[in-house]
Amino acid sequence: MVASAFVAFAAFGSFWGVWGASVPRVQHQAGVSDGRLGFALLFVGAGALPAMLLAGRALDRWGPKVAAGSISLLGMVGAGLALTAVNLPSLCVGLGIAGASSGAADVAINAVAGRAENITGRPVITRVHGVFSTFVVLTSLGAGVASAGSWPLAVPFIGVAVLCLVAGAIMLRAVPDRTAVHDVGTTAAKPPSPGHNRITPLVLIGVLGALAFASENAHQSWSAVFAQNELHAGAGLTTVAPAVFAGAVAITRFSIGSLKTAHARPVILTGALAAAGGTLIIAGAPTLLIATLGLVLAGAGTAVLFPTLLGTVSRNVEENYRGRATSIVSTVSYLGFLLGPVYVGVAADAAGLRCAMIAVAALAAALFVLTPPLFHLSGFTADRITSRAPDG
Repeated sequence: MVASAFVAFAAFGSFWGVWGASVPRVQHQAGVSDGRLGFALLFVGAGALPAMLLAGRALDRWGPKVAAGSISLLGMVGAGLALTAVNLPSLCVGLGIAGASSGAADVAINAVAGRAENITGRPVITRVHGVFSTFVVLTSLGAGVASAGSWPLAVPFIGVAVLCLVAGAIMLRAVPDRTAVHDVGTTAAKPPSPGHNRITPLVLIGVLGALAFASENAHQSWSAVFAQNELHAGAGLTTVAPAVFAGAVAITRFSIGSLKTAHARPVILTGALAAAGGTLIIAGAPTLLIATLGLVLAGAGTAVLFPTLLGTVSRNVEENYRGRATSIVSTVSYLGFLLGPVYVGVAADAAGLRCAMIAVAALAAALFVLTPPLFHLSGFTADRITSRAPDG
């Protein structure tokens, strides 16, 4: 089960790595302007949000076949998008379907990772998110090589499709059905389940996740622009900024994931402080080197936030509610992912990009302030990740 979660997150990261590096080629193939591309990208969120809400309920009802099917479908949709996006309507339709497939896969594989962590006692969630970040970086570089070599646009997407199909097949074979998972889980004392009958506690945790994702995606989306516009870095050096941030996220997740136990609330508070401090360093950085140090600190801080929140929820819900709980938290959190870059753009237009970075630091500060009261109101147990004996 653990291995299947790792492969699924590798496939998921590969999709988004290839997509991020291929956006200019997709835009050229579709023949759309920057403004029309921005409009088309809205369809990603429009497809993802309802799919995320539905995926959890489907997972609770039909079990791991939903996770296997969703990650397999994502790969095929990506390949189809690369082949059919030849104008604005086809691009919008393709991005809507890709968003829906991605949203469903996101919820499903996170729920499977939560099951694996609960059953084995191993720190799975943070590590698989580290795998995701790593493959985003690696495959974006690979797609860049393919573009430089004038390979057809569909080639890297077809490679991702193969990986997604393999991940789906492995997951279908490896993940036990809901009954088996429930039986194993009952061998240990069950934690309280405040989210089992109420949506509100999950929404409260999702609000914290939204602040975390808003900060993370703000850096990922704007760091290169900051390096170019504020630090006057050359075209080649601007790509260093997002790569450094993503690399710091991946390394931190693997490092934190090696811990057998952790205190969730202190981890979140420390991460929020690091994210705020790193962002303030970026805001005042006179050189790219100083900004890079800020990006490392901010990346390390944001890296621990959402996986820790998701792990807390996973430990505190009953098995037959895990899919829906994951979907609610992920959907609310995803709103922050969508709005974070927009938030930076509005702030930059109003007061400049350096002030916008201060506004991003304020998001992390808000997360630090809100974590204790929202955890208290949610009723979730956030004190400790309980370690159980591995199942071998």
